[in-house]
Amino acid sequence: MDTGLLILRLVVGLVLAGHGAQKLFGLFGGYGIAGTGGWLDSIGFRPGRPMAVLVGLAELAGGLGLALGLLTPLSAAVVIGTMAVAVWTHSSNGLWSTSGGYELPLINAVAAAALAFTGAGSISLDNALGLTFGTDYGVAAVVVGLVAALAAVTRAKLALRSTSTEQVLAEA
Repeated sequence: MDTGLLILRLVVGLVLAGHGAQKLFGLFGGYGIAGTGGWLDSIGFRPGRPMAVLVGLAELAGGLGLALGLLTPLSAAVVIGTMAVAVWTHSSNGLWSTSGGYELPLINAVAAAALAFTGAGSISLDNALGLTFGTDYGVAAVVVGLVAALAAVTRAKLALRSTSTEQVLAEA
């Protein structure tokens, strides 16, 4: 079981960290802070550039935390929150990633939640540091992640609504 958890943590965590590096540094074909910030701004996450830094850091830190098995419930909460927002941003495209849907962020969020409940396993920094987390930490990780995502999405929706109102008034 510990080897399976290690494989899951490494693949999900390192891919998420790479995704964060795309946003922060433009690595792996990413758009960097400027490109990501422009897109985030256009969908209501304002100001775009600071939000790009925040999202990039969340994916990088949450991903590395999962990969290392370090403070696993906290790392999972960060990933769950970030991926829940990504699910919302892609939801209008349906489920499947072939049409730009939310398939992959959903899988990442569920994998992070599963790790929050199972723990990182014996091949982890949590274990090396003597840290153990029970089921209540898994519940907390999911709740914290989803509440943070709800706050971010609500803020973006309000920003978009405000922009639409301003455009209508300017055209009048």
